[in-house]
Amino acid sequence: MTRQLDEQIVARFPVGQRLRVLDVGMGQGTQALRLARAGHQVTGLEQDATMVAVARESLAGEPEGIRERMRIIEGDGRDTGVHFLPGSFDVVLCHGVLMYVEEPDPLLAGLARMLAHGGLLSLLVRNGDALAFRPGLSGDWSGALAAFDTTAYRNRLGLDVRADRLKDLTSTLAGIGAPLHAWYGVRVFTDTAADGAEVPAEVETLLAVEEKAGRTDPYRGVAALLHLCGVRG
Repeated sequence: MTRQLDEQIVARFPVGQRLRVLDVGMGQGTQALRLARAGHQVTGLEQDATMVAVARESLAGEPEGIRERMRIIEGDGRDTGVHFLPGSFDVVLCHGVLMYVEEPDPLLAGLARMLAHGGLLSLLVRNGDALAFRPGLSGDWSGALAAFDTTAYRNRLGLDVRADRLKDLTSTLAGIGAPLHAWYGVRVFTDTAADGAEVPAEVETLLAVEEKAGRTDPYRGVAALLHLCGVRG
């Protein structure tokens, strides 16, 4: 996904431009820190106090220049209008968040309002059109059968969450003024890998295969996750 995001940023903005980036639901700050190290001005928004503490600890270990380029705010991604003015950011990230939001449309509309004209909205969501794949490949036939007609699923943390369908998000993005510009599949072949699995020796080849599949039909359509990029018109 990082390669996909960088591809979109390079295609949209002049090389060397310091972008204003908002990472909503930043978790432990992995993506936010990476972009701050690349020279961008980054704001991370996260409501989980434990994740905020981890992110702040990581940031504290960075050089002063990077620390000055990144700020961390503890708060709910649905309240962006409380913290920021409309049009304040060139790039807004919302990765791995929508599955925990029962009604995502108000959140997405708020994120779109944060974007300057021509700004990039990057979403990472669970693919609601491919929920049967994981149980099916694992031999859980009853689970696979049930997954065809729902967007609800239980994640690896044991939480009951939800997935999104590409056509629905395409419609939503158009309606909030940030129409879909590009989309990719993420974890096409590796979704069934066990948590904590050993990194294979051919990891670079694995990543190349995943990257290729993530932009190639029909493979990207059955990926575990979808990476959608909308552009503020």
